[in-house]
Amino acid sequence: METRAPYVLIGSFVLAAILAVFGFVYWLNNTGGIGPRTNYHVQFQGPVPGLLVGAGVLFNGIRVGEVTQLGLAPDNPRFVNATISVATATPVRSDTRVGLEFQGLTGVPVVTLEGGAIVAKAGEPVTLIAEAGAGQSMTQAARDALRRVDTVLQDNSGPLKDTIANFKTFSDGLARNTGKLDGIIAGLEKMTGGGTPVQKITYDLRTPKNLGPAGKTLSASLAIPEPTAVAMLQTQRMLFAPVGDRPGFADFLWADSIPKLVQARLIDSFENYDIAHAPLRTSDLGQADYQLLIDIRRFRIATEGEARVEIELSARIVDKNGKVVASRLVETSEKLDKVEPAAAVAAFDAAFARIAKELIGWSVQAV
Repeated sequence: METRAPYVLIGSFVLAAILAVFGFVYWLNNTGGIGPRTNYHVQFQGPVPGLLVGAGVLFNGIRVGEVTQLGLAPDNPRFVNATISVATATPVRSDTRVGLEFQGLTGVPVVTLEGGAIVAKAGEPVTLIAEAGAGQSMTQAARDALRRVDTVLQDNSGPLKDTIANFKTFSDGLARNTGKLDGIIAGLEKMTGGGTPVQKITYDLRTPKNLGPAGKTLSASLAIPEPTAVAMLQTQRMLFAPVGDRPGFADFLWADSIPKLVQARLIDSFENYDIAHAPLRTSDLGQADYQLLIDIRRFRIATEGEARVEIELSARIVDKNGKVVASRLVETSEKLDKVEPAAAVAAFDAAFARIAKELIGWSVQAV
């Protein structure tokens, strides 16, 4: 008796452990353990691939029971009847939506329940009707979609063939008229300002050299600031009166804006007259004894009547205190035989030479 007692005790312990494991597994599998259950009848209006007895039942994503019975509907073999057992506390209603969901990489099917608000009458068995196609897997859905596409292609094979033929005719026409299309596109680019930008041609104002001997030189330091001008004159384009574009001048550019160009060439002209006493820019010289202030009034080509180049400057000499020592208005014009860039620049050179010579002589006398 004493020898067999430990074996009986060990066997009982092992049996209890096995029962406990099975009970735990059963409780996990049914999510609710051995509590009260309610059975519901579910009808699927189509195939339910892979659904097995024991498959889980989810309500709003939470496992509440399992499938306890499966079978074909006797009155309609296309339908599948199933019985599910779920926890009694689950709020299943007569209008609860039923579906089939495939979970995990292997696509294990589970019955899904969702929503519902209509409460069934007391004692009335609840039958849940799944939506049509609820058991359709992704593979089956893809097959059905491809089958519908194939049907559409078959039904419209004639029109599709005609459309492809029309595309071929259109592409052949494009190929035959490639040169014309290139010309049209080039014209559109030119009209809208697109395409490769046209290279501009730059012209400079020539500094006069033959200004005569320097009989008298500047007796004090003189600076020439950048001339002032209205906004229209702050440009490198050739200006016309009346205002407008002229053939041949679309690509024309002065070497700098008109005020800066006039400043640079005036300083160059003073240097050609007497480089030892020539004025500098204000930034180069600092505080000069005098400043030659220039305001540009006209620097253009006039086309009314006889075509001509017109230059008009207002000049003032002021001392360190800002007092105007002398002032003068200088202007000149040069006849223009042909309104084209080269002839216009030559006329501006001649007109500016007279302006520069007059300003140098006047400045030397005033300072």
